[in-house]
Amino acid sequence: MATAANQAGVFGGMNPTAYNASDPLILFIIQLVLILVVCRALHYPLSYLRQPRVIAEVIGGIVLGPSVMGHVPNFNATIFPTASMPIVTLVANLGLVFFLFLVGLELDLAMAWKNLQISGSVAALGMAIPFALGVGVSRGLYNQFHTEEATQQISFGLYALFVGVAMAITAFPVLARILTELKLLSTHVGTVVMSAGVLNDLIGWILLALTVALVNASSGIVVLYIFLVSCAWILVLFFLAKPGLRYVARKTGSFENGPTQFMMLTIFMLTVASAFLTDIIGVHPIFGGFLVGLVVPREHDFPKKVTEKMEDLVTLIFLPLYFALSGLKTNLGLLDNGVTWGYTIAIIVIALVSKVIGATAAARINKLLWRESFAVGVLMSCKGLVELIVLNVGLNAGILSERVFTMFVVMALVCTFVTTPVTKLVYPEWYQRKLALWRKGEISWDEMNTRSGTRAATEEGEEAEGEGVQVAEERKDEAAV
Repeated sequence: MATAANQAGVFGGMNPTAYNASDPLILFIIQLVLILVVCRALHYPLSYLRQPRVIAEVIGGIVLGPSVMGHVPNFNATIFPTASMPIVTLVANLGLVFFLFLVGLELDLAMAWKNLQISGSVAALGMAIPFALGVGVSRGLYNQFHTEEATQQISFGLYALFVGVAMAITAFPVLARILTELKLLSTHVGTVVMSAGVLNDLIGWILLALTVALVNASSGIVVLYIFLVSCAWILVLFFLAKPGLRYVARKTGSFENGPTQFMMLTIFMLTVASAFLTDIIGVHPIFGGFLVGLVVPREHDFPKKVTEKMEDLVTLIFLPLYFALSGLKTNLGLLDNGVTWGYTIAIIVIALVSKVIGATAAARINKLLWRESFAVGVLMSCKGLVELIVLNVGLNAGILSERVFTMFVVMALVCTFVTTPVTKLVYPEWYQRKLALWRKGEISWDEMNTRSGTRAATEEGEEAEGEGVQVAEERKDEAAV
């Protein structure tokens, strides 16, 4: 009878919100559309504040989750029943693997190597101080919350390692978009931040992989096996898969004409295979996707062409689903006492201030001006989606309880939210113009201290540039005659 009703659809009395394990598509479409609509609606006003989309996606999940809509009777039980969540999680995690592939594809290791001295020091000091303070605050978090429901009984050392990584990580993909939005990508500050962000991400993912492997391992010998197999797979990717991808790209004309269907299928299969391997050995599937992104050939602007093929589907459909899931798992009602809020504020302050101090000091040591150094420090404090991925890994691995997960989600939102406005405050456009004119020798250092001097110099420069263009055009006309 139920089958007949399902075949007849809503006209046969079928309830589209009722979860059916044999046909979960209908409820999944409702969930997907609802998440996308809510996230887009929230992103519209937040975009005027130049906030990245991930902020709206997480807040959308929080609104749809137990913190807000969960108070509406039967809302979560009807729209997001527990039995349906594995399907949503599966699709979101598949999208996450390909997003991490795109992150690896975006990383320019050559740029990081070229600016190794300054980017290395900014990444190192910008990670070391937050990591150390994160380890410090983890002692209180461990004593207070590590025995809560759904957490593994792990040692304090592993817990401290994870919290340190969560404090030290920088969101490279969000960082790139913020720099583009603020028109800083081609500036000296942008180059330093991008190079340091590459190194920060690499170190952060390595430490996270180590933490997950240690948590999943039952003994020291298992950790050794995980490490050896991981190293072997990395060597296979760099010394066999990378030349293989280059060969296929040349044979199919993908370098010259863009990736063919066969080329994209090859990349897709390698990404899935890498995710499968890293998952079954006890690391995490996202690392497999990330590694394949690193080994895709860089010739002929090939990464950009591959990104154009995949980016919209991943960032418009899969990522909102994943980060909305993070919001659905976030229950602000668990922050229900002074101790919990005290730890939350401490986490926010440590994550933000320590990152700014470390990266700023490193930039200043490398002879950047104070405002440039502060801009580097503030930008490196951006957490965003990478932080949320790290936190979800910790929650799923049983390292974090739901309460501590919520604390860190609040921290990630605050750190990401303040990045753009504070960067504009410490490194405004008028100062950037002033700095460019001073470095060209068009204004003196004394004029650097006044905005009026900068404005006058800018107007003179624009006037001279206009006169130069006019003279050039006149000469061009004379030559034509």
